[in-house]
Amino acid sequence: MIAPILQTDRLTLRPHTSDDFAPYAAFFASKRATTVGGPLSAKQAWFFFCNDIAQWSLHGFGAWGVERTEDGVFLGQVAIQHPPFFPERELGWVLLDGFEGHGYATEAAGAARDWAFANLDEARLVSYISPDNVTSISVAERLGAERDLIAEAPSDEDLVYRHRVAA
Repeated sequence: MIAPILQTDRLTLRPHTSDDFAPYAAFFASKRATTVGGPLSAKQAWFFFCNDIAQWSLHGFGAWGVERTEDGVFLGQVAIQHPPFFPERELGWVLLDGFEGHGYATEAAGAARDWAFANLDEARLVSYISPDNVTSISVAERLGAERDLIAEAPSDEDLVYRHRVAA
């Protein structure tokens, strides 16, 4: 299975292409990636990238490349993922440099969340967020997610935000 194409008002969530890897790797090599497992070497980023895509075949969900519909510019990624070391299915997002502050992460993550709740058998979804990642905490809260103080996280440092079906 490959990622289905989702449309929002301004964005297209689509299967990743090989052209997405260079900007993806550049993001994960940067200091901005410290809150999402980086910085990573290009080789490590390739393994992350392939994992994000392979989850579609393995689980029926995974990562989408996010692009601006009006001009096709690649903005980042949104993903539903559940690797074996994650206690629960996670909704995650990253935006490349220069695309923050426009509501793109909230719009893309909201579309992915809604797709997950409509298409996956288990209506449970969390976001694991570093306490230092105030931008992603704000995105989770704008999506209506609430901090879950008792949920298990993949790391003792991660905060858990629980998503609910959109009203």
